[in-house]
Amino acid sequence: MERGARNLITDVAGLRVGNAADATLKSGVTVLTADAPFAAAVHVMGGAPGTRDTDLLAPDKLVSRVDALVLSGGSAFGLAACDGVMAALHAAGRGFAVGAARVPIVPGAIVFDLLNGGDKDWHDNPYPALGRAAHASAGADFAIGSAGAGIGALTGRLKGGLGSASAVLENGATVGALVVVNALGSATVGDGPHFWAAPWEMDTEFGGRGLPGTFPAAHEPTPVKQLGEATTIAIVATDAALEKPGLQRLATAAHDGLARALVPSHTPMDGDLVFAVSTGARPEPDPAGSFLLGHAAACVLARATARAVHAARPAPGDLQPCWHSLFG
Repeated sequence: MERGARNLITDVAGLRVGNAADATLKSGVTVLTADAPFAAAVHVMGGAPGTRDTDLLAPDKLVSRVDALVLSGGSAFGLAACDGVMAALHAAGRGFAVGAARVPIVPGAIVFDLLNGGDKDWHDNPYPALGRAAHASAGADFAIGSAGAGIGALTGRLKGGLGSASAVLENGATVGALVVVNALGSATVGDGPHFWAAPWEMDTEFGGRGLPGTFPAAHEPTPVKQLGEATTIAIVATDAALEKPGLQRLATAAHDGLARALVPSHTPMDGDLVFAVSTGARPEPDPAGSFLLGHAAACVLARATARAVHAARPAPGDLQPCWHSLFG
């Protein structure tokens, strides 16, 4: 396994990612799309998710392809970002065909960033416009850290953010991850600079600090956020041909990456979920190949999670320090 050329989810050829954010709002939207519809599934492990149209992604449901996935700030208000993305796709003639009608399929998930110090006193919901702008900016290269849906993200100790990473397997398949880290838990060990995800780091992509010489004794963490205020939402992607059952299994395996990178994770107060998508550009994997894809998805998501926190940068009005200011 080696790192992809960009070390972004867009190393899976055909995928594009766009960001849009409002620095005063301290919130934003990130969109994953492609030139053609793609297969998708989802698995939710957190206790406080916020989602739109995820029921469509179950293996027994009719719709087999989606046109885009949306990751947004704004809590329930942010689900309206999907409206802006749908409008842009509809204008382009995209969508599920029902006779002469076209209905773009755009599932989404949100993080809670309403209490992060940004100005949330809006008159009209800003998220449809942010969604449309994020879709319009979609490309192979995009910013991570304090960008898109991660611009206002917080964690248990440090400023969160948007992260991405990729890997190319020996069989030629590519796996990538995209994540908004707004977790109740922490991505770093104790008060130091070391990331829990360090064993899976490639090429000093989040500082190369390795693991600390000693670990803090077992303790009972005290939540610093309330019910529903924390969520880590992610997308893992591959070019290996998988349909919804296989993708649901891939999303399930990828959750291991969140557990490796965030302590604690999957709490009743987090809405942790992972989408999984396939472009289908490579052949369907055999059982051994499916095993490797799941392992790679967990590794890549752990790395993307650490990169989100490592790449965050300070901004006026921040309520938490960022890793770079303390240790960079």
